[in-house]
Amino acid sequence: MSLKIIIFIILIIPISISAQPEFSSISSMPGAFSRFGFGPRGIGMGNSMSSVTNGNLVSYYNPAVTPFQENNSFQAGYTFLSLDRNLNFLSFTRRFDFFSARDTAAVRKPRSSAGISIGIINSGVDKIDGRDNQGFQTGELSTSENQFFLGLSNRFSQRLAMGIAAKFYYFKLYEDISSTNLGFDIGALYRVTDQVNLAFVITDINSKYKWDSQPVYGRDGIISEDKFPLLKKFGTSYFNKELGLLVSTELVLTNGQNSFIRAGVEYNIFDNLFLRGGVDELSLNNSDWPVKPSAGISFARAAGSFLIGFDYAFMIEQYSSADRHIIGLNLNF
Repeated sequence: MSLKIIIFIILIIPISISAQPEFSSISSMPGAFSRFGFGPRGIGMGNSMSSVTNGNLVSYYNPAVTPFQENNSFQAGYTFLSLDRNLNFLSFTRRFDFFSARDTAAVRKPRSSAGISIGIINSGVDKIDGRDNQGFQTGELSTSENQFFLGLSNRFSQRLAMGIAAKFYYFKLYEDISSTNLGFDIGALYRVTDQVNLAFVITDINSKYKWDSQPVYGRDGIISEDKFPLLKKFGTSYFNKELGLLVSTELVLTNGQNSFIRAGVEYNIFDNLFLRGGVDELSLNNSDWPVKPSAGISFARAAGSFLIGFDYAFMIEQYSSADRHIIGLNLNF
């Protein structure tokens, strides 16, 4: 081997190694559809919503926020995705106020408040080309992955609220192969002032998929278990009603070798017209992890006792032929 070849190998190997993207195990962990976000408002703000207590709320981001919901909130959303994927949202949130029987004031203040939030996230892939072991087409296949959630919370004082959410997962993978599981989120929210909130949330406690491929492969089938990543979120937000400005940030720690920051801003231009922007998954320990910038807009109009709103959000999706477009309808009544 000549000296030139040896020098070339010495120089090229470090370059090749450094050119390989750094791997984080969270990228291959199950339940990715449940970490996309919920609806155009949350996604448009970079999913940094765990400490937000104004506007339409949902327990997806923090089960403790629902006692702050004004009136009843119904939300529905649809996401335009590439590669024959689909992602849909549906939720209803309501606050319940409890008053003291001894309070006879003309304007009574609730002794305590509770909140409930129920919803569905539906995801799947269609038009999968099915083939047998000889390579012949057997028809189109599809998958369906779903999360059904129920969040309950209580506001113990004007400052502190805590909540828990139960999440039932159902994944229809292929013919007789499916998986179900029950996971939990717990969250707390503390109002430092009327403008500043702090939040702490742990998501996907006990969430996992259990698989049994014996119905398809018989004796060659195996039983396996895939655990969801456990996320710990520390959030803070600032809301200035006079300026119509909301700013929120979030630190997310995971057990999947990747921790990241989320941030978002919402500005109320004038009556019921909002502009939003955000950034999701700004990694703290993996410079190769793709950042997801986002932007959004919403407009609402009153119709009798209903406030009807239309939302839109855009989020960049790296390694895809198209980015994410999310549209939504929300009713406040």
